[in-house]
Amino acid sequence: MRILSIESSCDETAVAITEGRRVLSSVVASQIEEHALYGGVVPEIASRRHAEAIAGLTARALAEAGCGYADLGAVAVTAWPGLIGALLVGVNFAKGLSLATGLPLVAVHHLRGHVAANYITHPALEPPFLCLVVSGGHTHLVGVDSYTDYRILGATRDDAAGECFDKTARAMGLPYPGGVHLDAAAEEGNPAAYALPRPQVEGRPLDFSFSGLKTYVVNVIHRCEQKGEAYSLPDLAASVRRSICDLLTEKTMAAAAQYGFSRVALAGGVSANRLLRRQMEQACRAANLAFFAPDPPLCGDNAAMVGVQAYYEAAAGHFADQTLNAAATRSIVEG
Repeated sequence: MRILSIESSCDETAVAITEGRRVLSSVVASQIEEHALYGGVVPEIASRRHAEAIAGLTARALAEAGCGYADLGAVAVTAWPGLIGALLVGVNFAKGLSLATGLPLVAVHHLRGHVAANYITHPALEPPFLCLVVSGGHTHLVGVDSYTDYRILGATRDDAAGECFDKTARAMGLPYPGGVHLDAAAEEGNPAAYALPRPQVEGRPLDFSFSGLKTYVVNVIHRCEQKGEAYSLPDLAASVRRSICDLLTEKTMAAAAQYGFSRVALAGGVSANRLLRRQMEQACRAANLAFFAPDPPLCGDNAAMVGVQAYYEAAAGHFADQTLNAAATRSIVEG
């Protein structure tokens, strides 16, 4: 079944045509340059740009896939979670397409889409497996028991890993999107230069907490500024990156051991981080576990991952109707 899928949960408008795990076309309109002027995503601007781009991108995706609406089996859309105004653009457009064409409508959870990006890169990957989902606003350890059944085994209690990367990068004066620039700067630094905290959640060994680390780094920078002292940006970036990646890797491996998973995957925007990928691959190899991660271009928001997950949602009979509404928050377990 060929599916036209739409992704508009944040600052990238994306449309794709997929068939099972096969990507026939995938187009993305990024807003990074515009939001960089403000140091972060401005929700109202994001929503307006989605509305301007979505129709043209849909026509382009269909053309690149060499098909029309008559060749499709469903329309899919990211319905939750995300910026509510941005989500509403995609949801309402998808509902309109479904109504006009008679195609079934499939609602997809954004994080389930990120997990499904692995199915594109690794055609042989099947549940069950453990997935570390790390993005700008989410850090979850998820048991993927089937294509549509998930368990949350651990989660952040405050800031997500991506937020910690972005906020510490901003404190260092790095441009938006901060996490990408911090990762690049860290490649030139000494990760042992700064002794940074590794916060733990008492009584919840698989949960994460990054707000304390973020605050500690901001205070390091402020103290240097107040004293007129210089700090090494590459060294501080490398130290931050190692602290975050150590926590992510250690807890993922602990969850794999505790719950008996033999396969471990990464998903989400932060899964493109070079150190995280290296550490996770090494740790899995040492523990004799199979490791999976999406190709870097699939780590960020895209509609191909939405279409692939929609295929499995449709196979499970999970269809939406014209009462579908977007939601800013929703658990991955709920779908």
